[in-house]
Amino acid sequence: MSDKGRSTMTSTRVSDLATAFDGEPSTLVGMYRRMRLIRQFEDRASRLYRNNEIPGFLHLSIGQEASATGACWPLDDRDVITSTHRGHGHCIAKGIDVEGMFAELMGKETGTCRGRGGSMHIADPRRGVFGANGIVAAGVPIAVGAATAAQLRGSGGVVLAFFGDGAVAQGMFHEAANLASVWQLPVIFFCENNKYAEFSPIATQTRAPLADRAPGYAMDFHAVDGNDVVAVADLVGRLAGELRNGAGPVLVEAETYRWHGHYEGDPLKYRDPGELAEWQERDPLVRLAARLRGLGEDPDALDASVDAEIDTAVAKARAASPPAPETLHHFVGVPREPVPEPAEATGEVFRTMDAIRTALEHELETDDTVFLAGIDVGAGGNVFGLTRGLAEKFPGRIRDTPISESAIVGAGVGAAMAGLRPVVEIMYFDFIGVCLDQLMNQAAKLRFMTGGAVSLPMVVRTQFGAGKSSGSQHSQSLEALLAHIPGLTVVMPSTPADTYGLLRAAIRDPNPVVFIENRLMYGRKGPQPPETHLIPLGKAVIRRAGTDVTLVSYSKLVHDCADVAGQLAAQGISVELIDLRTIAPLDTETVLRSLAKTGRLVVAHQGVGEFGVGAELAAVAAREGFWTLDAPVIRVGAESTPAPYSPSLERVWLPSKETIAAAVREAVGA
Repeated sequence: MSDKGRSTMTSTRVSDLATAFDGEPSTLVGMYRRMRLIRQFEDRASRLYRNNEIPGFLHLSIGQEASATGACWPLDDRDVITSTHRGHGHCIAKGIDVEGMFAELMGKETGTCRGRGGSMHIADPRRGVFGANGIVAAGVPIAVGAATAAQLRGSGGVVLAFFGDGAVAQGMFHEAANLASVWQLPVIFFCENNKYAEFSPIATQTRAPLADRAPGYAMDFHAVDGNDVVAVADLVGRLAGELRNGAGPVLVEAETYRWHGHYEGDPLKYRDPGELAEWQERDPLVRLAARLRGLGEDPDALDASVDAEIDTAVAKARAASPPAPETLHHFVGVPREPVPEPAEATGEVFRTMDAIRTALEHELETDDTVFLAGIDVGAGGNVFGLTRGLAEKFPGRIRDTPISESAIVGAGVGAAMAGLRPVVEIMYFDFIGVCLDQLMNQAAKLRFMTGGAVSLPMVVRTQFGAGKSSGSQHSQSLEALLAHIPGLTVVMPSTPADTYGLLRAAIRDPNPVVFIENRLMYGRKGPQPPETHLIPLGKAVIRRAGTDVTLVSYSKLVHDCADVAGQLAAQGISVELIDLRTIAPLDTETVLRSLAKTGRLVVAHQGVGEFGVGAELAAVAAREGFWTLDAPVIRVGAESTPAPYSPSLERVWLPSKETIAAAVREAVGA
């Protein structure tokens, strides 16, 4: 196996049935039965789909049963797999029952994921199945996170990431493979090369064979006949043993073939008919059945047993009920335990940057499932020095990463699914687009798509801050984009004390939280709260009581609004200032209660005005607070252009105290 930093490669080809399992008929019987179960499950699913008993899309792996069964055969309860949109075989091979899977495909409440996932998203983290995935290569970074959890726990657990040949063109694959190599994680990257990426032959997708890529990640490479279940099991068993003893990641390519098209209904016009016939002669079930007969076993009896199991499973799935309409909102997130609003901080003065470091240090000290990962968070202490010194105090739990945002967030997702509490850092808020899939389609949705079988206790820390000529790609306030994604909590504190209390609450929360700091406030000072200080997520706070107009803001702009409120008070205008603190979920109750008192509402934020938080609050006010409104709701936000570089333009682009004051005066008719 490769040592860290080594660029050499070991290439192994295993192709004969007679290897480690010679003389073990019971093992071969078990392998055959599992492959037959996968084959019959998918054959029946195909027929059910044609009869409109399965909705949506259906992607089958008929012909690939040996690679799934062989790869999962040596794994145990400690081990995790991630899968693909063609993942039925992987799920069955890892032990998920076919009755629940049929019910899942039919969209029934008794399904593996309670009808919330469907064919492309079957998962059962309790069995180490971290999910089939509708996004090509998305499971690979998640596997890296699960392997990180195994490494930190020292449990000897191994992770196997299934992916197809088409996935190697995805950036997520490259990022994950590189990160796994840098961290020397116990993960097997297992490519099922079935010759086609959707409708395209592999030769049209890449010029570099997978064997040639492995040295770039300092990984060993192993090729295996993916239609030979014993060869696959023998290879994976040997590699898993080495990984359990501390070896680093490996890359395996299993050559196989899918008999059906990319999806059911695919006309297969892109494929030579003779190609299928050639591969069917290498049918993995036929090959193993012949071997069993040579050992005196009767595969026909196994076939009959499997057929009966499939019939029973289909009948029970058909009889099951679909999810009740009133359960639509179930499993979007884990319900939060109530947290009382703490007393106002009165301790000695400290800075926002101190609040962040102190909160991280406190949670690292009190919970050994917490770890921190990101670009230069270790030796460098991050780009602003916020985490300096933590790597020495918590060795192994402060992890520098390559510049690989998808791998960073994906590793957080996988580690959270494995029961850790990762805090991962994206250096600038603007870079959230680079890893949006792992936030939007993975972290935010996996609890829902698994029917509540998993929680995602992870924090993504990032920062923004316009006003210092950082330009269009380092100044954006994109909170409204994330708040539009059900399942994500979005937090934007404004004071050092709140930063401390909200960050601690976010790390302890069972849901994925995006924690957005304003870098221009890192040096801002305020009273230090006690060590136990926790701020409830999803709760706004009234910073200044007033009677004439409600002014709502968050993050750095709260302080500009406070200055405006003070100035206007001298002019006889009483402003009630609300600091939202959490953007999603939005505390509309506090806003509406204030609106009922003042009759007027102004919302100010650094994000672009259109389609932002102000627009949402205006809609809430028009619907829920209509009869208390005495004037139109006014929004103050950044102008609808990219952030300018030139200071003269940036000043015009950003909301100012003058524009906020003008909006308040307009609201009160002054």
